[in-house]
Order: sequence, then C-alpha cells, then structure tokens
Amino acid sequence: MQEVWLKISASSSGPVAAPLSYLFRTADLLMIDRFRSARQASARDRDWTHAHAGDPPGVSGEPSAERRVAASQEAASVLALLDGLGTRAATIFRRHRIDGTPQKTIAAEMGISLSTVESDLRTAYRAIGEWKERAR
Repeated sequence: MQEVWLKISASSSGPVAAPLSYLFRTADLLMIDRFRSARQASARDRDWTHAHAGDPPGVSGEPSAERRVAASQEAASVLALLDGLGTRAATIFRRHRIDGTPQKTIAAEMGISLSTVESDLRTAYRAIGEWKERAR
C-alpha cells in the first residue's frame, strides 16, 4: 500500500474520474512490475550461476599429483592390511564393501555360515579403524 501511495502522490495527473479504479489499476501495475523484477532477478542469478559453475580459472578439479600419490599409498596400505588378515577376511570385505554383494550371498558362495562372514567383517572393520587411528 505504501508503494501505491508513493506512486499516486508522485504522479502529476489532474482530477481522476474513477478514483477507486485508478487505485486498483496502480496497485495492479505495481504487482506486475514486482513480478517482472523477480523473474528477471531469478534469470540473472541462474545465468550467473551457470556462467560461473565449475572450477575457478586456473584451478583444476583434478587432484594434484601429490594427492594422487598419497591416495595410492593409502590404498596400498589398506590393501596390505586386509591381506594381512587372511585371504578369507580380505575376500569377504572386498566382496561386501566394494562389490556390494550381500552377506548371505557371500556365505553361500564361500560355503561358510553367515556368522563367520559377519565375524570376518568385524575383524576387517576393527583393523581399518585402528589403521585410521594410527594414521591421524
């Protein structure tokens, strides 16, 4: 209402034949202006985000060579840790956590009980948890 009042008081028109219609038309035009402004701002923000999406200039999204080497060394360390637990535990961990094979399926494929699979997974999780603690 304040904007309508400011708009009407700022206009230098003469007497109005239908003041109520004039008031409603002024309010309607202000709402149309607000809608257009909001739509234009949304389009501008969307275009800016699209233009500036991705990596900043001069910065690569790829990890640096040092990070790749460090990650490779950590992966090798974890794989060696798993292999140190025994082939069965390492195989069960890889099949379940990496391949996404259900525990029941692993137990059936390997001819062992489900509780043995769970036990080997607990052993692997404990070993990896201890490795993470040491790595801190």
